Amino acid sequence: PAPADPAAPSPPAAPAAASVPPPAVETMSVPSGFTDEPNSNMRKIIAKRLSASKRSVPHFYTSAEVRLDAVLALRKRLVREFDVKVSVNDLVLKSAALALRDVPEVNATYDAATGTKTSSPTVDISVAVATPAGLITPIVTDADQKTLSDISGAVRDLAGRARDNKLKPEEFQGGSFTISNLGMFGVSEFSAVINPPQAAILAVGGGEQRVVPAPQVAGQERGAPEVVTIMTARLSADRRVVDEATAAAFMEIFEMYLGRPELLLL
Repeated sequence: PAPADPAAPSPPAAPAAASVPPPAVETMSVPSGFTDEPNSNMRKIIAKRLSASKRSVPHFYTSAEVRLDAVLALRKRLVREFDVKVSVNDLVLKSAALALRDVPEVNATYDAATGTKTSSPTVDISVAVATPAGLITPIVTDADQKTLSDISGAVRDLAGRARDNKLKPEEFQGGSFTISNLGMFGVSEFSAVINPPQAAILAVGGGEQRVVPAPQVAGQERGAPEVVTIMTARLSADRRVVDEATAAAFMEIFEMYLGRPELLLL
């Protein structure tokens, strides 16, 4: 082939592609009247601790549907015969305290730094209380040894001073187990986040009336359905400390005490 002529003109360059402008980005207008509010120190601490809990603690859940009819009957009897007023929450707390006494493996804490679990020698139950500044958990100490009246008085006193920001540090720091009850807010059931280093927390919903079939007795015709009051309780437990069988044993005993609330008077 003939050599290329160096004097020959080079072919014309291809025209550059037309540039496409980027799509317009819609800006979001913020309605007037809204302001960003920084978290309080308490809410920052709550957010940090519970985020770490959900991220690092292996939660598992065990639920039970508990009949409350015997509890409600006992409350009426205490008012009628002894002029003593206790709440369903007081009876729940006492039942949980006795269940923790009977199943001490749940009444424990876990040290993530050393990888060790420690059973608490006392049953000290933290009670979740909502305050304007955030959630706080004052402690009912030696709850398994207190009477229902003592528990009722302690909870009222601690909750009142918690809302007024008058608790001493030792009254809300520590505890071996937590109860969070949202039943008074119309919540039927929920799952709570464990409060480290504690190994478990009990979430309590409100009582609901349900129609259930009458129990079947051998050799007899089944009776008419009955209306009962059912409460859902859900235990969140740390799998490093509590196994499934232990959680089930705790829930079974907790349900037994609420089903036979006269035992709570002993």
